[in-house]
Amino acid sequence: MTLREWLREGPFTLTMSSGFFGFFAHTGVLSVLEDEGLLPARITGSSAGALVGGAWASGLSAGKLAAELFALRREHFWDPWPGAGLLRGKLFRERLTTLLPTHTFEACRVPLHVSVFDVVARQTRVLGGAGDLVRAIHATCAVPFMFHPVWIEGRPFVDGGVADRPGLAGVPAGERVLYHHLASRSPWRRPGSPSLRVPVRAGLVPLVLQGLPRVGPFKLEQGPRALDAARQRTRALLDAPLPR
Repeated sequence: MTLREWLREGPFTLTMSSGFFGFFAHTGVLSVLEDEGLLPARITGSSAGALVGGAWASGLSAGKLAAELFALRREHFWDPWPGAGLLRGKLFRERLTTLLPTHTFEACRVPLHVSVFDVVARQTRVLGGAGDLVRAIHATCAVPFMFHPVWIEGRPFVDGGVADRPGLAGVPAGERVLYHHLASRSPWRRPGSPSLRVPVRAGLVPLVLQGLPRVGPFKLEQGPRALDAARQRTRALLDAPLPR
């Protein structure tokens, strides 16, 4: 069975992992699914994956999201401010508010669940179903020490990838899952770290695109190359046999 055949076989959840500025690659993958009419019935994710999945679920097309990312400059989100992180996050929140067509989970076109990390409880919490979509995406993207924590219901939250890098915590058991895994090359991650392993679970098909251009706040010019490379490789994999 090819990936295309598997995707057409029945409803599936699209799950996209955390990964530093990996939203370019995630958008490349999602744009191919959109072009081919292979659309997910549910979306889950952490950090960059939640940002892309949340933007699409809110009604933004992959093409419009790509155009927004291509226009992104560091000054659009770079707002240093004293606190528990370098950046205040006010500019990032304002950009999300302008970008997203809808601002609540209830208004999304498919069910969406995003993972965040509760700093006090030191564990993952899944947000979704109802509530403030903009604040939830801000929280799941709040990379520790880069952004200030985001307060929700009187508690501080940071990047969902801290304890749920795959973004699978919001997926009910038994669902068919297409999982886009961003292979990390961060120097601070230990070789063989469990957070870098591709998850194995019944019904999950992994999509791992190795060697994409690395993007960061000082390498945004690599973003279009990463997105285009992800598009090309995803399109090629649609008619390849499923990984064993």
